[in-house]
Amino acid sequence: MSGAENARRLGKRFLMVDHVLVVGGFYLVFPGIGLHFVGQLGWAAAAVGLALGARQMAQQGMALFGGSLSDRFGTKPLIVGGMLLRAAGFGLMGFAASPAWLLLSCVMSGLGGSLFEPARGALAVKLTRPAERPRFYSLLMMQESVSAVTGALLGTMLLGVDFRLVGLGGCALFVLAALANAWLMPAYRVATPGTSAFAAMRIPLRDKAYMRLVLTLSGYYIMTVQLMMLVPVTLTKLSGTPRTAAWMYAMDAALALTLLYPVARLGERYLTLEARLLGGIGIMSCAVLAMAAAHSLPAMFTCIAVFYSGSLVAEPARESLVSRYAQPSARASYMGLSRIGLAVGGLSGYTAGGWLLDLGRGLGMPALPWLMLGAIGMLTLAVLAHGMAEKKEPAISSGLNTLVG
Repeated sequence: MSGAENARRLGKRFLMVDHVLVVGGFYLVFPGIGLHFVGQLGWAAAAVGLALGARQMAQQGMALFGGSLSDRFGTKPLIVGGMLLRAAGFGLMGFAASPAWLLLSCVMSGLGGSLFEPARGALAVKLTRPAERPRFYSLLMMQESVSAVTGALLGTMLLGVDFRLVGLGGCALFVLAALANAWLMPAYRVATPGTSAFAAMRIPLRDKAYMRLVLTLSGYYIMTVQLMMLVPVTLTKLSGTPRTAAWMYAMDAALALTLLYPVARLGERYLTLEARLLGGIGIMSCAVLAMAAAHSLPAMFTCIAVFYSGSLVAEPARESLVSRYAQPSARASYMGLSRIGLAVGGLSGYTAGGWLLDLGRGLGMPALPWLMLGAIGMLTLAVLAHGMAEKKEPAISSGLNTLVG
């Protein structure tokens, strides 16, 4: 095995170990935020949704800036510094006694993510070849599902004792991840040497096809963030206990472990990445619409299972399509800008989800949030399909096939 191949192999293994800590720490804290502040303390869902949306906007909206810094200075300082900032945000969140303090802690957490996530995404592109990326992303998703359910189960257990333990637990995991990166991760560079931070930012911003794709995906993210907002609140209402939400993540892990890799292999053989993305979003939209009629735990869990199945189809395809664009001179900037749709969709999804929940309760129309979210998913599907139909052959950008979305 050549030195370069050995470096790729070791780098991918480190990314997978690091992914366990990052995902576990995130899911230990975030599923419990709505349960604690809305369900236990009785805060307005819209206020909590605003804080969660601000975290999403801070993280994803600033990701281009964080990515450009990674392109200029390398990944290690951005990853370590970002993880420590998120750890501080989680620690503060555990002691938040007002919506203002919750908002501040969420923004700190988001800014930390804006530093380390683009760098980690660029490393995944650097260390994998295009043909192997869908499978590598599928493996990361399998790992993410197991880490998510482990973190969520631990978080709901700690939530039953004291929410401060939830915040401190998430803080501890991110401090551990920062130390592991500082000690074990090589000082990788993910961009062509000599590229300035501002030049790296301009390259993806001028890529019109890329901008259309990532902005259109905002509707996709409006649906996915409800797994952190409306879905746990609804499950808790139906069951009477916040621990029911943890079983949602257990189901996600079971589906990912049994279906994700076979689905990825079958998709590679029979379907294009574009078809997989559209099919997955269509399945997810139908599941969200069906949640409007789910008035029992079995019905709700059935809808969630269908939703997760759609995401197993869509998410590896989305990551692979986005990575096609990343030019060597600005890899982290491309991966950072890819989060702009998540920034817009996350802020809109959390805020609108909380507002629609309050509005639906006030009007006696509990189905209202799900109907609106399902309509947004269908609109996103239609816009993506139209853009793909306009360009029947992918464009060529820097020697790579790229989707014109």
